[in-house]
Amino acid sequence: MLLVKTIERISDINNKLSIALVLLIPFIILAATGCYKPVDHPVIVKVLPPPIPEQQTQRLIGGKSIENRPIVHTVLGKGSDVTFVLAAIHGNEKAGIQLVRRLEKYLQQNPKMLEKRRVVLLPAANPDGVANNSRYNARGIDLNRNFPAHNRINSNRFGRTALSEPETRFIFELIRKYNPDRIVSIHQPLACIDYDGPSRALAYRMAQYCNLPLKKIGAKPGSLGSHAGVMLSIPVISLELPRSADRFESERLWQQYGPALVAAVAYPYRAK
Repeated sequence: MLLVKTIERISDINNKLSIALVLLIPFIILAATGCYKPVDHPVIVKVLPPPIPEQQTQRLIGGKSIENRPIVHTVLGKGSDVTFVLAAIHGNEKAGIQLVRRLEKYLQQNPKMLEKRRVVLLPAANPDGVANNSRYNARGIDLNRNFPAHNRINSNRFGRTALSEPETRFIFELIRKYNPDRIVSIHQPLACIDYDGPSRALAYRMAQYCNLPLKKIGAKPGSLGSHAGVMLSIPVISLELPRSADRFESERLWQQYGPALVAAVAYPYRAK
């Protein structure tokens, strides 16, 4: 009789253990899969990473042409070393327009180039001439003969007075405002690098990055080179593309002449 009770008691204990084991199985599985793994404490970052720099680009409408077209320029960077690049002061020399716009894109994609620098871009200095496929502005004036200079000539083609044209006045004011360390004006079709003012070293540097030869043509009467280069002693480069550049697509233009523009921006002529 005692043996029977003992067996019943053992059987009862086994049943209870089986029930307990069944109840514990889900918890064992959860623990094995990591749900009960202790959560690590979050890592406290004592030094925050630097913020992404704000894109320092301003696109501005600073004036209007004779036919009321906006004269749009872009300013990139806030540094004290300033490069001014313009194109199409003669409206039928259009290849430089897309080259300047491609330079803007390059500088936006390479913001380190703008450290301590400022770049002023004027892709279409003569918007009426561009629209009319004319060298001259809408009044028939050659804007690159309309600047104040010692060699200036007053005439119907060059303007009866210096700065008689709104487009020329706008360029004049940009130079006064930003006081550039160097100016690059893109032209066609002479296929060379011309220079005025104290700019021979800069011209030589740019020539190393493109297939254009150096050629000293000489400052023309009332030209940007005569005004800014000779009178103000600012290095002025005339980047003369070949006429065939009109047929180049933007990327080909950039591959051939873009490095020379980048070299001009990076050139430490008067870095402050």
